[in-house]
Amino acid sequence: MIVEKQVPLQGYNSFGIVAKAHHLARIRDEADLAALRACAPWDELTRVAAPFVLGGGSNLVITGDVRPLVLKVEIAGRRLVEETPKGWLVEAGAGENWHAFVQWTLEQGWPGLENLALIPGTVGASPVQNIGAYGVELQDRFHSLDAIDLRTGETFTLDAGQCGFGYRDSVFKHVPTDARDFGLGGRALITRVRFWLPKAWKPVLGYADLERKIAETGNTAPDARTIFDWICGIRRAKLPDPAVIGNAGSFFKNPTVTPDQCADIIARDPKVVHYPMPDGTVKLAAGWLIDACGWKGRGVGNAGVYDKQALVLVNRGGATGGEVVTLAKAIQTSVYERFGIRLEPEPVVI
Repeated sequence: MIVEKQVPLQGYNSFGIVAKAHHLARIRDEADLAALRACAPWDELTRVAAPFVLGGGSNLVITGDVRPLVLKVEIAGRRLVEETPKGWLVEAGAGENWHAFVQWTLEQGWPGLENLALIPGTVGASPVQNIGAYGVELQDRFHSLDAIDLRTGETFTLDAGQCGFGYRDSVFKHVPTDARDFGLGGRALITRVRFWLPKAWKPVLGYADLERKIAETGNTAPDARTIFDWICGIRRAKLPDPAVIGNAGSFFKNPTVTPDQCADIIARDPKVVHYPMPDGTVKLAAGWLIDACGWKGRGVGNAGVYDKQALVLVNRGGATGGEVVTLAKAIQTSVYERFGIRLEPEPVVI
């Protein structure tokens, strides 16, 4: 098993931040990780810090050269595990590109993931973040996943309940505090993910952007492929292509507040974009809050707020991770001072 040294990471993070991994190993199957763990350098490289698992690098801010051992997940493969009268169970390797996987399922005639089109990153990272868009979250389609315990080398399988899904959250984002804690942050490498796609498919259209598409086209009953095409068009119009402008997509989570808090904000800012949630809370549009504080188009150094969508921070050319973090903290301060709301970043900062 080859462990590469001083590997440039600029092409492995969608922000395009310049940094290096002191040591990097490419994991293309389970045997690669087993071979790596059997090598003498494993204990030496993991003694001080747990390995850092890297997928597509689309939800990452690198603030300097990475000292922990980087495990670059490149496990490929897509397959239909099972078809029943009720639906399809499909599986993808953790290193598969998420958008390409969504497109492939639709090409096979298996709808259900179309609202999650064009989300950057890999399949293996999708349950970590519990990705979501346009009314659908990964947990709505998730079946199970396989992973390897980096401490013991043992394989295990988790279902949706065991993944502890929350809003842009899962058990994989929490570091265990004691032996009884099931937090898997820094402890697990996901190898394969399975999704359940029901044959009793229903379109999810309850977002303003999709309602506008219905009004524009007159198509009141779009099929899954049409929804996929609509969402691709909407996202391309709103969000910068990381291949052109470095970014990590939506940088902050949409905060939730109580109805009383929302009413207080509406009294001061009647145009605030908000969405009532099934649990009685109200979700606020983080992008609107940031824009209301005057941040759209502004920046710190070479890091800036995208001029078409305030929720996206971008690399204007040569930005450092420190500049991105400084900008993010300045935005958090502005939003808290005006609205009393603390924005929570989505990307991992390393």
